[in-house]
Amino acid sequence: MLQSMKILIIEDDLDAASYLVKAFREAGHMTEHASDGESGLFMASENAYDVLIVDRMLPKRDGLSVISELRRRGVNAPVLILSALGQVDDRVTGLRAGGDDYLPKPYSFTELLARVEVLGRRRGSPEQDMVYRVGDLELDRLSHDVRRNGKEILLQPREFRLLEYLMKYAGQVVTRTMLLENVWDYHFDPQTNVIDVHVSRLRSKIEKDFDRPLLRTVRGAGYMIKDDA
Repeated sequence: MLQSMKILIIEDDLDAASYLVKAFREAGHMTEHASDGESGLFMASENAYDVLIVDRMLPKRDGLSVISELRRRGVNAPVLILSALGQVDDRVTGLRAGGDDYLPKPYSFTELLARVEVLGRRRGSPEQDMVYRVGDLELDRLSHDVRRNGKEILLQPREFRLLEYLMKYAGQVVTRTMLLENVWDYHFDPQTNVIDVHVSRLRSKIEKDFDRPLLRTVRGAGYMIKDDA
């Protein structure tokens, strides 16, 4: 289970901020709040946080400016941007400013919590790891070689991207939205069963003829790859 994180929420909507602070604390995380860009920049610069949640439209200093300045100062805590601006161009702008994830409003707290916990876990898992391992399953990101118990598994490009993303966050729930955005590059739900079809094919390839299942469906939440041995 992920350890308790220290989270800073920079949000000028006091009702929304109060709700988020309470919800994150109930989930076991230490949470602090800044109500404008200037105070948020000061707090994030002077204190160590595991994850920053930054509203894009803030008084005194806008969210993207805060993020850019934090990166200039060498603050590398993962940042999740919250915004009512949800178009693809808006998300790209946010990510280019130094954000690590972007969640448009309105959103569900369950998904926000999942994304924040993924960001917190990512901080402890170096991006430069070239080989992902879950139990006896190995994926080489450079050679695209996938093996389980030494046996080569041949995957189609999309299946490889799907497995790579799931293994990157092994032990964590990966939501359908996260898969659509990061594996299919969709920023909307096409209302098809494309994810289910590919997960089914992938599950067959990495679990057929092997003793233990690794890829599970978390009903109502998404998917998780994990070795319970």
